[in-house]
Amino acid sequence: MSQLQTYVDRKVSVIMNDGRLVVGLLRGLDQTTNIIMQECQERVFSEDDGVEIVDLGLYMIRGDNIAIIGLVDEAADAELDFENTRCAPLPPVKH
Repeated sequence: MSQLQTYVDRKVSVIMNDGRLVVGLLRGLDQTTNIIMQECQERVFSEDDGVEIVDLGLYMIRGDNIAIIGLVDEAADAELDFENTRCAPLPPVKH
């Protein structure tokens, strides 16, 4: 948990076990890696329609639903053209 504590109040990307990608400001976490994010958006990928951005606002994710958490390079993220980005959605994590 100590490494993730350094991510608080920074923009992070979270990939969940079901393949969803959520981006927002990490506001807090607990010992089981349950996290609270603010200004949260889900990025829904499609091979045909580009990336759909769904505003979620304040969002809580249970730690056992998290596959990966990483910091977002905000300058690089701002340059992404989601309208013209095409890719298959991530598959769910298989254990």
